Amino acid sequence: MKLIDVAFSYGKKRILDGLTLELPDAGVTALSGPSGCGKTTLLRLISGLLTPDAGALDSPGLSETAVLFQEDRLLPGFSAARQLRAVLPKGADVQEALSAVGLEGEADTPVEALSGGMRRRVALARALAYAKGKRLLVLDEPFTGVDAENAKKIMERLRALHIPIIFSAHDAESLALADLVIRFAGPPLSVEFGKR
Repeated sequence: MKLIDVAFSYGKKRILDGLTLELPDAGVTALSGPSGCGKTTLLRLISGLLTPDAGALDSPGLSETAVLFQEDRLLPGFSAARQLRAVLPKGADVQEALSAVGLEGEADTPVEALSGGMRRRVALARALAYAKGKRLLVLDEPFTGVDAENAKKIMERLRALHIPIIFSAHDAESLALADLVIRFAGPPLSVEFGKR
């Protein structure tokens, strides 16, 4: 995946200004940097949710990408299982998806009755199940509110999809789950350094 001289602005605020970056076509890449530097905008450009103002971007695009937003975006009044059934293909194994994120026995629990970390895991279960058959998985702050042990187990399940994963994070525990960490400054977004 490549970005070549990519620019993007929200109104007069320049978020990316001639960013050139190559991302691995395999494994797990973490994007790190201060809040507001432009990581979420970069993820939305990569996933096809935003179009650059200038420059070229070689990425699978929205139809071939599964996305987890920074907000859980769960449907109010729906149980954990119904959250998944609302977006997954008919016949998808909802119980397996919930089990993959450690939520066995919570299928019928309304999301309002779940803790913040459990709600995040419902959103992760949905992304994990939806990502099957896709070419890219983009996760914005995926492990917010999720304890380190569950985050590690979930990342193992995500890796088993054998598609490139790009996620943003601040905390050291989440960044340690990646094969490559790219640190940014901004705005406008600029690469400070990357390391394996």
